[in-house]
Amino acid sequence: MALTFTEIIEEARLSARSLLDYGESFFNPTVRLGVTGLSRAGKTVFITALVHGLTRGGRFPVFEPLASGRIARAHLAPQPDDAVPRFDYESHLAALIEERRWPSSTVDISELRLVVDYQRHNGADRTLRLDIVDYPGEWLLDLPLLTKSYEQWAAESLALSREQPRSPLAAKWHAHLATLDPSAPEDEQATLLAAKLFTEYLRACRDERFAMSLLPPGRFLMPGNLAGSPALTFAPLDLPDGTAPDRSLWAMMLRRYEAYKDVVVRPFFRDHFARLDRQIVLVDALAAFNSGPEALHDLEAALAGILDCFRVGRSTFLSNLFRPRIDRILFAATKADHLHHTSHDRLEAVLRRAVTGAVARAEATGAAIDVVALAAIRATREAVVARGRDKLPSILGTPAEGETADGQSFDGTMEVATFPGDLPADPEELFASEGAFRGLSSTLAENSDYRFLRFRPPHLESNGGEPALPHIRLDRALQFLIGDRLQ
Repeated sequence: MALTFTEIIEEARLSARSLLDYGESFFNPTVRLGVTGLSRAGKTVFITALVHGLTRGGRFPVFEPLASGRIARAHLAPQPDDAVPRFDYESHLAALIEERRWPSSTVDISELRLVVDYQRHNGADRTLRLDIVDYPGEWLLDLPLLTKSYEQWAAESLALSREQPRSPLAAKWHAHLATLDPSAPEDEQATLLAAKLFTEYLRACRDERFAMSLLPPGRFLMPGNLAGSPALTFAPLDLPDGTAPDRSLWAMMLRRYEAYKDVVVRPFFRDHFARLDRQIVLVDALAAFNSGPEALHDLEAALAGILDCFRVGRSTFLSNLFRPRIDRILFAATKADHLHHTSHDRLEAVLRRAVTGAVARAEATGAAIDVVALAAIRATREAVVARGRDKLPSILGTPAEGETADGQSFDGTMEVATFPGDLPADPEELFASEGAFRGLSSTLAENSDYRFLRFRPPHLESNGGEPALPHIRLDRALQFLIGDRLQ
């Protein structure tokens, strides 16, 4: 397919930027690590825990460079991109340790540079610059729009909205859609209402009761300074009969859809995504399977779309010279601390099952891909609770203020024990039919006290210094993502 003039210019700009990045990295080794995930997956907590652990010498036995003592020092330095907001590490850390509250969710891109002084296995002293790029996962799901026409996107979005469990959530939008004639003259007020109802539908799908993951366009849910702009004021329409005339409602929607790609999606791809070397995708798998098989299948489709976005493959001199490739991707199921350790491997298996097809395609290109269940900051600890003659493996934690369960409300200070239930040994059971899933859920619920509590960050003893943040498998994630660059 022949490239348009705009696409040729974009390719040239990408190659020039990649050449500059490669030249700088040749003399000053740098890894650009992308951290993303879908809503409420814990991106901010992950970055804060990673930086704190490296700069404060955390307990990372699986992260070989730190465990062996080869990392002499890690410290923060000014970030390289002056137009990108700095990740507010200090405020997030204070919220976690001093206030015992989870930081606010990621709504925009931010960046942080960590400089790691280390000793190679041969004894030579070296320095690695780790540039951590934090961005919403919803932006990543927008990248496939670059290869889709408005007609394709509208047809896919409408078809998806007419399936369960989305259809009831789209009722108001669908009712308005039925009043619109794509071939009629363009109408600003009708378009504003369509965009508003479409956005409300997307927001309802994201609600934790449904936990849907396929929700492009991502900026509709986090518009920032583009709120109310024409580039964010459009919605899918049914295909018109014949060809819609110029200045029709269809032509208006199409024009604004293309503006969205030009104003929002292409700059993100060019300036940030195309420059990444490594990537971790955080996934709240617990929320998905709590909502049922539809949510899991929706997550599976979203993860496949995400993986297809990456320019995966092993980096070579030429690929780095003209455009970097992401050669390592880690999918991480977060909130493993909400389960007993006996279910951690099973949680990992659920996520591995969800990305199986997409991983097979990516691994064929030479990219290294792994899956892990982790908790960047562990909010609970484990215990055994007696119930009659039974001894249940349970978790202990402090529910957030306002949390309720079985008629009991919590004030944010009381610690409780809960049996979260066991995940099935075979992840296929969670992807099964609705009836089978409900049977499984009922079995778990009969043996559970508080299955869906939100726990506060843990209370930490300082012992005269800054306390270490407890975690689950954060060191394993670090070993996969950057361990090879610190050999």
